[in-house]
Amino acid sequence: MRILIIEDEPTLKKTLLEGLKEYGYQSDEVDTLKDAEYYLDIRNYDLILMDWMLPDGNGIDLIAQIKHKSSKTIVVVLSARDDNSSEVEAFKRGADDYIRKPFDFEVLIARIEARLRFGGSNIIAISNLEINPEEEKITYKDKEIELKGKPFEVLTHLARHRDQIVSKEQLLDAIWEEPELVTPNVIEVAINQIRQKMDKPLGITTIETVRRRGYRFCFPKGD
Repeated sequence: MRILIIEDEPTLKKTLLEGLKEYGYQSDEVDTLKDAEYYLDIRNYDLILMDWMLPDGNGIDLIAQIKHKSSKTIVVVLSARDDNSSEVEAFKRGADDYIRKPFDFEVLIARIEARLRFGGSNIIAISNLEINPEEEKITYKDKEIELKGKPFEVLTHLARHRDQIVSKEQLLDAIWEEPELVTPNVIEVAINQIRQKMDKPLGITTIETVRRRGYRFCFPKGD
């Protein structure tokens, strides 16, 4: 689960990074719109924590771009604006939640977990295939499939972004805690495990290789 923090206040940004890490989330942080656009272009995120007022503009101006890339990405606006009209505007622009500063970190975590449960982290059901990220469980036509660890995470990530081609680098960034310490070959190993343990025995195809670009979730092709 990867989160992008868009926040320019150093103390709050540090608190968010350290706190999210303790709860097992992988996070990137930026403090400008320009840097946010760069990260959004090269990586996929499950959730974005976004400050409204940034040095080079308003964070909410990015929401449309984020949702266009992936409608499943959850956007939580963090703002010192405590008027109802600002909150209403954020929701109208596409935000999934609005949290007023200052806030209690435990409350923030609870709201993040709730959003992920009902957004990017809940059961993925496609045709006869169900992927349950919470229980690390896959079923196909009511038959449970034995696929765990990184191959499961790769499959889940691709299924969540099934309208996109995801590169090896994006998969490494999204799934491995320290992607710079592993080689892209681990992605090929994970994909092979998916095909050997799941696709081949079931006679289905879940992932296709897009030459020189990456991988795409393609089920129910072959179902």
